[in-house]
Amino acid sequence: MYDSIMSISARNALSRLSETVAEKGVGSTSAPQAVPAAPGASFGEVLSQMTDSVGQKLQAAEATSIQGIKGDVPVRDVVSSVMEAEQSLQTAIAIRDKIVQAYLEISRMPI
Repeated sequence: MYDSIMSISARNALSRLSETVAEKGVGSTSAPQAVPAAPGASFGEVLSQMTDSVGQKLQAAEATSIQGIKGDVPVRDVVSSVMEAEQSLQTAIAIRDKIVQAYLEISRMPI
């Protein structure tokens, strides 16, 4: 029960981040190697792609977990899927924290 609440909360946070980035934009820079992006893609587009990817991994892990409960999928596949989703979510959270930290640092700079 707790895990499903947390996954819903994580998905909501990712969708809010994606919407905010899509609405306001974040500037332009080169894309990280982990997220394939078109040449010249903005930083906001890259973040949006990343949040979509993390959301898809969370949904896949949840579906695999349900199949595992039913006995349709081996436990190893369930654990692998959940661990991959958790790693993606932790990476997204770390990137979010760095973005917030950079914003706060810039906002404190004297003009």
